[in-house]
Amino acid sequence: MSAPLLQVRDLSVAFGPVRAVDGLSYDLHAGETLAIVGESGSGKSVSSMALLGLLPPRSARIEGGTAVFDGQDLLRLSDRDLRRVRGNRIAMIFQEPMTSLTPVLRIGQQLTEALVEHRGLSQAAARDKALEMLRLVDLSDPPRRMRQFPHELSGGMRQRVMIAMAMALEPDILIADEPTTALDVTVQAEILGLMRDMQARFGTAILLITHDMGVVAEMADRVVVMHRGRKVEEGPVRAIFGSPRADYTAALLAAVPRLGARSAEDGPRPIIDQPALPGAVVLHAEGMSKVFAGRGGIFGQSGGTVAMHDVGFSVRAGETLALVGESGSGKSTSGRAVLRLLEVDEGRIELEGDDMRALSTRSLRKARRSMQMVFQDPFAALNPRISIGRLIAEPMLIHGIARGSELEDRVAALLRRVGLEPVHMKRFAHEFSGGQRQRICIARALSVGPKLIVADEPTSALDVSVQAQVLELMLELQQSMGLAYLFISHDMAVVEEMAHRVAVMRQGRIVEMGPRRAVLGAPRHPYTAALLAAVPKPDPTAQRPKLPRLDLKDLPMGPLAQTAPDHWVAQ
Repeated sequence: MSAPLLQVRDLSVAFGPVRAVDGLSYDLHAGETLAIVGESGSGKSVSSMALLGLLPPRSARIEGGTAVFDGQDLLRLSDRDLRRVRGNRIAMIFQEPMTSLTPVLRIGQQLTEALVEHRGLSQAAARDKALEMLRLVDLSDPPRRMRQFPHELSGGMRQRVMIAMAMALEPDILIADEPTTALDVTVQAEILGLMRDMQARFGTAILLITHDMGVVAEMADRVVVMHRGRKVEEGPVRAIFGSPRADYTAALLAAVPRLGARSAEDGPRPIIDQPALPGAVVLHAEGMSKVFAGRGGIFGQSGGTVAMHDVGFSVRAGETLALVGESGSGKSTSGRAVLRLLEVDEGRIELEGDDMRALSTRSLRKARRSMQMVFQDPFAALNPRISIGRLIAEPMLIHGIARGSELEDRVAALLRRVGLEPVHMKRFAHEFSGGQRQRICIARALSVGPKLIVADEPTSALDVSVQAQVLELMLELQQSMGLAYLFISHDMAVVEEMAHRVAVMRQGRIVEMGPRRAVLGAPRHPYTAALLAAVPKPDPTAQRPKLPRLDLKDLPMGPLAQTAPDHWVAQ
């Protein structure tokens, strides 16, 4: 094999007394993809940001090591010399493109900036190159995209822009830090295919940082596994997946949900001896429609967006109904609508037989005891200035459930219920890991004794091992307390773990709905089949089938018709 393009030796990075990266070494060769995997806090992102001088100077310090690229040690370059490398020779794309793009500058300005700065192109030449890159990443109508701002693009389109920016200078190395974690499976499949195409075109080496083992299996040539700042294993991707040597690697792979592993079963796996069976209807919705006004108009008169159209479903006690689909399909809008966190234009919503839309503000507050929500990002859902004990107690105070010593006892019991300890009460959100914060959010949701929990992507931001713990907790709580879940997700393997029934949404409509085994095992709508085909498999020997490019105009989008017992498909 040729000499390494990048040679990292004994890299160590510390934040105060904590060593986040401890003696990391690896080689990256031209044209290959090296994946660095591990849980949050393992040092994956810190190690890559250290290469480009992106660590916060006040809190982080590099304690030792070298990172040799093209004969120079990146860790010892001056700021001026590092700027010549950063973006030009080594580019980086991040997990969330919205926070990586400047919100007040048009896409065209952001694309041309690096070309003018690093290559000395004129504005006209830089614009031509930017348009060429937008075409290469398969963005429709590039001249229009150049005039738009980041908020006017979808998540997948923004990530395509980031890839175009990163590859415009034809860098030797592309560092991709969780580039697809926040994307839906169909968009993720397109982005991964795009990265492979760009790598083949420009011969770029990719340093892929991720906790998605399906993406690793599909993209990587070699894998470095990190745990608590240290490298615990390194090897070819097939060897890592086929015969891991480290116990941590084996545990990481065992925690990965695999689509199809439970295709013969009708519901979630039982956690306790006597799982609760679906009971009385807790939530019933029918005919829900919602249109968000466009600029200068209302109800679609000037570019309004149809978020929901004639959406309906029911959820029983002890049952999980999963809503799946791409971003913009109406999943989260439906979840917020049934809780009346937004008002629908039409439709009926019943909670335990009560008409939710007819409730007064005072009556709605009382009804909220029966329905709670768990959000995707637990850190954003928790007030950073209030202790965990107060955050969990707050709903009980609002609803007059308990006070004084009884309140403290209830908070302690809830913390124990979700696998935490009462001593954690006085801590704040930033003192917990992502998985612990999600447990705290679940404890807060349980504090008022709800019948229904709407879980909106509750594990998509979590590592696979932490995700497995949170899913296990949710299943145990459901089966012991008879909770009804409306589970919103784009992770089909997680849906298979959790759901009794599945409703597939596309462009604000439900296009297929039925028992989990039927919908995921034998889909009857072409969009459902495309979603399932796009799921990356955590198996490097598996070949992804070539995904058909669906013509959305030809997809059935009419009313649902019953095609089998409890199974409906759009006609």
